Amino acid sequence: MHPKQLLNRYQIEPKKSLGQNFLFDENVLARIVDAAELSPLEPVLEIGPGLGSLTRLLAQTAASVTAVELDQRFLPILAEELAFFANVRLIHGDILEQNLDALFDQPYKVVANVPYYITGAILRHLLSAKQKPTCLVMTVQKEVAERITAVPPKMSLMAVSTQLYGEAEIINTIKAGAFWPRPDVDSAVIRLQLYAEPLLPFVQEEAFFKLVRAGFSQKRKQLKNNLQQLGYNQAEISAKLDTAAVDGRRRAETLTLSEWITLFQSL
Repeated sequence: MHPKQLLNRYQIEPKKSLGQNFLFDENVLARIVDAAELSPLEPVLEIGPGLGSLTRLLAQTAASVTAVELDQRFLPILAEELAFFANVRLIHGDILEQNLDALFDQPYKVVANVPYYITGAILRHLLSAKQKPTCLVMTVQKEVAERITAVPPKMSLMAVSTQLYGEAEIINTIKAGAFWPRPDVDSAVIRLQLYAEPLLPFVQEEAFFKLVRAGFSQKRKQLKNNLQQLGYNQAEISAKLDTAAVDGRRRAETLTLSEWITLFQSL
């Protein structure tokens, strides 16, 4: 059933404030599931199942689906639409308040069409957990997808923050007409395949991101000037940059991920 018809049946209006645009193109939904390369033994986390269109496909492929929905109005729809799937667990709540370590006791994947306005917050929440997913396949705003997968000289804070954990790629783009209500922008499906071994120990992640945020804090400034806010003097910064073989006159968006890690280790 088309999202508009289903919502009319339940007398529900989508909330623009929650970024509720429902993907209904079955071919696109199937490609999203295919991109996750699920096995019958793997559990899946879905964020914002909405009307359950993607959830149904995931339930037919994965071992189990844990679907976290913020909007209570959709719970009766989801209960009805997913009644035949015993492997779906519905949770009413905010994904940003969920303890992922408590939800999963084995490796899991994330497959979701996420609200665009909290994409960054969702990524931070998922990737900062001790029990991280092994793979994320997410529909996001096309512009955000390009920022996540960026490379020098157009690196972004979001790119460094995401690519520290795995290889990010754009699987395909989705025209606005595949959604209802129709959003103002096109979308893209990204896949983040997490590394088997982290590039940095978990205990060092907070300090690493403090460095990266300082580097990107004033985009027009050279790296050596931005890093002063970390408490080093110019001589110390120059010495550390030399040790890392990074020219302090460069700007943050020109550094590779490996250069950021080397600079962090020198500091």
